[in-house]
Amino acid sequence: MKFEIKYQPSYSLLDVELENGESLTAEAGSLTYMSPNIDINTRTRESSILGSLKTSIFGGQSLFVNDYKALGGKGKLGLVAAPIGDIKKLEVTPGNGWIVQKSGYLASTHGVDLDIRWEGFRRGLFGQGLFMIKCQGNGELFINTFGAIDRHELEAGEQLVVDNFHLAAFSNTCEYEVRKFGNWKDTMFSGEGFVTYIDGPGDVYIQTKNLREFVDWLWVILGPRVSSASSR
Repeated sequence: MKFEIKYQPSYSLLDVELENGESLTAEAGSLTYMSPNIDINTRTRESSILGSLKTSIFGGQSLFVNDYKALGGKGKLGLVAAPIGDIKKLEVTPGNGWIVQKSGYLASTHGVDLDIRWEGFRRGLFGQGLFMIKCQGNGELFINTFGAIDRHELEAGEQLVVDNFHLAAFSNTCEYEVRKFGNWKDTMFSGEGFVTYIDGPGDVYIQTKNLREFVDWLWVILGPRVSSASSR
């Protein structure tokens, strides 16, 4: 498989060329174009319907994915994600998987398995956008972000504190814990809410834009117009 990520970092598009018989799995709704010899198979995300529902409800992903397979020669397709931002390829190996933000999954090759990284309140994965997807197995994983991607390589014993809405992905070799930002007053009024403490070794990928803040900014502009329209 050959690929190119075009128009980085703001309007990234994943352009993929598959050899005859090769296949790629992608998030439902992410296709922009394909050659006519691409065969499509829509299926539930995981082998069991309960597993697919879990990934869909808690992981922010569609219940379905599409398998694209080239038949009768090379095939080509383009994939994009809804957020205005970047696309990054991550290698998944048996000894190195990834924890990815909900809705961050774009596509993967055969052999990459998805599951929900849910460990309850003990690890703090609740609310604040922090339902995460665990990606493991062997293959290539493509993630999308809101804004550009900022990579941090942590050594063993090194720690990084990341705002939950900016956390895109991190190596499953890292340890992590979600905590409140400062004391409860800081948490409630600082605009930060909860943050994630991540300990190396491993890589951490941060998205430069915050979707929550973007929505709040849009509402500052649209809110008065909506109120004006509804009062007529």
